[in-house]
Amino acid sequence: MGQTVAMSLKEEFARDGAIVLRGVVSPHELSLLTTGINEVVRHPSPRAKVASSPDDPGFFIEDFNTWRDHPEFSEFVMKTELSKIAAELTGSSTIRMYHDHVLVKEPGTRQRTPWHQDQPYYDVEGQQNVSFWIPVDPVAQKDCLELIAGTHRGPWLMPRSFLDHQAKWFPEGSLIEMPDFESLRDSYEILSWDLEPGDAIAFHMLMVHGAPGVSGTNRRRVFSLRVLGDDMVYAPRNWVTSPDMRAVMSAEEDQRVAGESLRGDWFPQLW
Repeated sequence: MGQTVAMSLKEEFARDGAIVLRGVVSPHELSLLTTGINEVVRHPSPRAKVASSPDDPGFFIEDFNTWRDHPEFSEFVMKTELSKIAAELTGSSTIRMYHDHVLVKEPGTRQRTPWHQDQPYYDVEGQQNVSFWIPVDPVAQKDCLELIAGTHRGPWLMPRSFLDHQAKWFPEGSLIEMPDFESLRDSYEILSWDLEPGDAIAFHMLMVHGAPGVSGTNRRRVFSLRVLGDDMVYAPRNWVTSPDMRAVMSAEEDQRVAGESLRGDWFPQLW
């Protein structure tokens, strides 16, 4: 793959909203991410959430904004070539950090990550963005993240909490409800792949996606990196976003201005 994204992949990203990138994460970077993820599992931050129900035979935990807590994550974020790839995919002249997301599904986890878009949960607006989904374990296609091709073009759909399906972000009725994509699978092009450590999925933050549980003895540990390009600006919300950036930023650090690019230590320029 190298440091340059093939034109065909750029066109595929623009058309479908997601692509698979083979071998873009080095063995050293995988070691960093694996160490960091294992530390998060052992010592979750106060922002961590258990996203599986008590009767699930497995266990699904998420944690957010941990990259400054763990030197392994910090090194990866600041040095990864994925920021350059994001610039090429979006046509942006700069790339800034937005946030990280650790997702771990232990063997036997039945809990599906429901179909959703990421951007409605956030406090940013714009089009030039990329989320990288980076597994440190082999992932069979049947256990892989699934993405519905073309949905990055919109519209925005109602975000709901994953376990109790509550509309905690936008008022009821203010956005179109998420269609029942699960019962309509044959009507859409659903993207997913067999992945090996070193591979990554790149997708747009508005793209509808979800993920199954994990089968057998498989474990699925993922580091997700979300980055912003030139046209992404701060959009204050009247509700608590997910993740809640104010939970990690002091009042002095939070100098965000509506309609402007994010700046400061939490949003460094990566490329």
